[in-house]
Formats: sequence, C-alpha cells, structure tokens
Amino acid sequence: MKLVVTGGAGFIGSCFIRHMLKNHEDIQIVNLDKLTYAGSLKNLDDVKNDPRYSFVKGDICDKNIVRKVIKGAFAVVNFAAETHVDKSIVNPSVFIETNINGTCNLLQSALDEGVEKYLQVSTDEVYGTLGKTGYFYETTPLAPNSPYSASKASADMMCLSYYKTYGLNVLITRCCNNFGPYQYPEKLIPFFILKLLKGEKVPVYGSGLNVRDWLYVYDHCRAIELVLLNGRFGEVYNIGANNEKTNLEITKIILDALKKDESSIEFVKDRKGHDFRYAISADKITKELGWKPSLSFEEGIKETINWYIERNAL
Repeated sequence: MKLVVTGGAGFIGSCFIRHMLKNHEDIQIVNLDKLTYAGSLKNLDDVKNDPRYSFVKGDICDKNIVRKVIKGAFAVVNFAAETHVDKSIVNPSVFIETNINGTCNLLQSALDEGVEKYLQVSTDEVYGTLGKTGYFYETTPLAPNSPYSASKASADMMCLSYYKTYGLNVLITRCCNNFGPYQYPEKLIPFFILKLLKGEKVPVYGSGLNVRDWLYVYDHCRAIELVLLNGRFGEVYNIGANNEKTNLEITKIILDALKKDESSIEFVKDRKGHDFRYAISADKITKELGWKPSLSFEEGIKETINWYIERNAL
C-alpha cells in the first residue's frame, strides 16, 4: 500500500517514516518535502536504500507535484509545516502560505484523486494557553495566540470542513511538545544541548516557569500510526504524556546531564504572546485505541542527550 508523507525530511516526519518501514513490510512510502532549512535527507540516511522508500522534492503548495505524488495512495499524512513560533512572529506570511494554503492544496488533491485517508498532524498550541490547572481536551475551543498556532488552527478547521462538506476521510492529531533524535536545533532541547556542548550559555525566556508537556518522538509516531489505521474519521485525537515540566526544569535536567552548573543560564526578555502552560489530555486515544507512552521522560531525555553528544563528536 502506498503512503504519502509530506514533510518527511523533518524531525517528526523522518521518525514516522522510519517507524512505519520498520513495522509494515507491505508499505511503500513516498516522502514529499521542500527541504527548507529544518528538513534534511541526512535524517533518513538509514532508509534511503530501502526499495519501499522514495523521495520527491517539492512544495505542498505546488498543485501539479502534489497531484502526481498522491496518485494511487491509500493515505496522506501531512507533517509539512512551518513550526517555529519566533519565526512566525517575524514573518507570518510564510506560515499562512505553507500551513494554510499548502494544507488546502493537499486536501483538494486528496479529494480529487480518491485518497482513502488524510491525516493532519497538528499541535496542542491551537488551544491557546492554560492557567496552573486543567487540561486541553478535543472539545476545548480553539484560541491560538501566535501566527504559528493560528495558521495550524486554520488548517485544522479546513480539514474538518473537507470531511463535513465533501466526505473526505479526515483525521487530526494534536500533540504536545516532542523531543528526541533528529530534531532541528532551533527547538529548546537540542538548542540547549548543542550550546552547552560548545561551552556557551543558554537563553531562558522570562522566568523560565512556562510549562509544557513533553513526549518522546517515537511514542508520538506510534500514536499517529494507530490513528491512521484505526481512528474514526472526522475526529481529533489529542496526544499527551503527562510529563509537565517548566522550561527551567528542562534546562536544569540538561545542565545536570552535561555536568554544567546554573551559571550557564542566561535569562532573557520573554517572547511576545508566550503561552504560560500547555497540558493535554490523552484520555480519548488511550480509551479508543489503547495508546500510551512506552518510554518515561527520564529514559527519553537520557537517550536524546546521548544521541546529540554522539552526533556532536562525529
């Protein structure tokens, strides 16, 4: 069966491709990726010679390329997106083009080509921010606070409109913060690891007390796989791990692992529109599909830090 993965040269997309090839002998995966700054084919060096895998360089906004690539596919899983909040504040238009217009192009092409399933990989950031208590549920109203999260929320709404209006078999997943190998070093964990390995200080926004829920990337991939194969069409599935940590806690964990002290922390001016807390309930995917994380945060962060240390030594 042919599966099209868009944005498969990025962090989560490359891990998902690796996971699916490992666990499904009959699958044929086509990776469509524009190869922007955050995507690299080196992320897939270990599967590039697998006859079940192929790569096509292209933009999800390009109608002709998208139509050719998804023809004959049973499913499309869309990871392709601009994802960095800071960059969205500086240049929102790029996020509108890729995250909204690109998604619309994929949806229309999937509809026209008779694709059986379309899965949109989204984010918990579409829900906005929480106080010190409570959780995001699939029924929580969307209240995005950054151009990035607004573009992802818009894409989610477009996906659901294609399900309700045209009958396209759409699925949406919304996940908490991911960590693990292959993550581009603009994100907090790899960014801090690599700066500390160079002997540099790490910039912590504001007080460092903003809270995020953290999930190891391959547990996220297993969740996406379950939703793709067994999820109910027209539904949203939240994916969370109940690993709530402040940014300062994450920083100190990395400092301890690399035998650095807190003098390596530099507190900087807080980011505009910085959401205070995300916490996501995974009750639905757990009850319906039997998913739960297989790796504890402590195990996952240890593996992640070691991976970056080994890569840095190469």
